[in-house]
Amino acid sequence: MKKFVFLLMVLLSSSAFASANSDKQQILSVLHQQQNAWNQGNIPGFMQGYWHSPKLRFTSGGQVSYGWQQAMNHYQAHYKNKAAMGKLLFDIKDVQLFGDHAVVFGHWQLNREKDQPQGYFTLVLAKLDGSWKITADHTSAARPAKH
Repeated sequence: MKKFVFLLMVLLSSSAFASANSDKQQILSVLHQQQNAWNQGNIPGFMQGYWHSPKLRFTSGGQVSYGWQQAMNHYQAHYKNKAAMGKLLFDIKDVQLFGDHAVVFGHWQLNREKDQPQGYFTLVLAKLDGSWKITADHTSAARPAKH
């Protein structure tokens, strides 16, 4: 009986690990798809990673807004063309899973002809109808280091 319980625990643990690994890969795929859409100048494609809801919370530049459409409007107002968008690079530092929710922390950088703004982001994602979506985004710009 003890061997059976031990074997059952091992199987359940490996199943949970495989599920967590699959969820992490799905989350990273969402962010990779966003990066690709951005680099193609496709803001609507980039927005596919976000929860299409008036409850989406978006924080950037010291401002907090709610709603998918508000976030879309923000991006379209601040990035009017592909040159303004530049090339986006994500460096994912950490993905923490909490059941059907996750927190992602990372670094972003835009490579543009005249500058290279960069900063950090913390994203809250939820698995909604089988797909991972960003439900809250807190993005900040980092100040260049002074020498």
